[in-house]
Amino acid sequence: MDPSSPEKLILVDREPNGIAFVTINRPKSLNSLTRPMIVDLAHAIKSLDRDQSVRVIVLSGSGRAFCSGVDLSAAEEVFKGDVKDVESDPVLQMERCRKPIIGAIAGFAITAGFEIALACDILIAAKGAKFIDTHARFGIFPSWGLSQKLSRIIGVNKAREVSLTAMPLTAEEAERRGLVNHVVEGGELLKKAREVAEAILKNNQDMVLRYKSVINDGLQLDLGHALALEKMTELV
Repeated sequence: MDPSSPEKLILVDREPNGIAFVTINRPKSLNSLTRPMIVDLAHAIKSLDRDQSVRVIVLSGSGRAFCSGVDLSAAEEVFKGDVKDVESDPVLQMERCRKPIIGAIAGFAITAGFEIALACDILIAAKGAKFIDTHARFGIFPSWGLSQKLSRIIGVNKAREVSLTAMPLTAEEAERRGLVNHVVEGGELLKKAREVAEAILKNNQDMVLRYKSVINDGLQLDLGHALALEKMTELV
């Protein structure tokens, strides 16, 4: 990289096999998010969703953290009125993404970072990783779904404890409660994410896309309507 050029804070690496790696790359600030980073992450996910050569996305952070949330020194810019713009909303773009997204979580996933992790389809975490919700500590209301998603995954009582106390949810407990799929040694994190991605690559691509869609869409419905959705999707 040219030393005079600005360092890219959202890295995208497309591999010929169909795996794309997206890395939040601000390690000296524990990958805290500025407004431009949020926009770039949203654009990266949207671009990869449209790229027919990409079949699976792996999202991670560089250095000692996945993402430590919004950079509080830039919070005013982040939370100004246009924060709800669809094109610049990374969580909404992740939720709309047809391709499976694997989150590789090392170190901390804090608040906005926690919400980005919740938007992934599969989570791999390094031993010792922690998920922390500090919305209540800083008086900032969640806007990317944490207040609703977490309780549906780990149970409402534990979700209340995590969010109202701002105490960490460890990777190990997150695995026991069904939030995390695998906990591995730190040095094995991306290797395990790749292993899961490669297992997905072996399957019928159209079926993978449709299966992800029906699972995620069905979660918004009661069982009866979700079963009807499965039948309708089968006939498409």
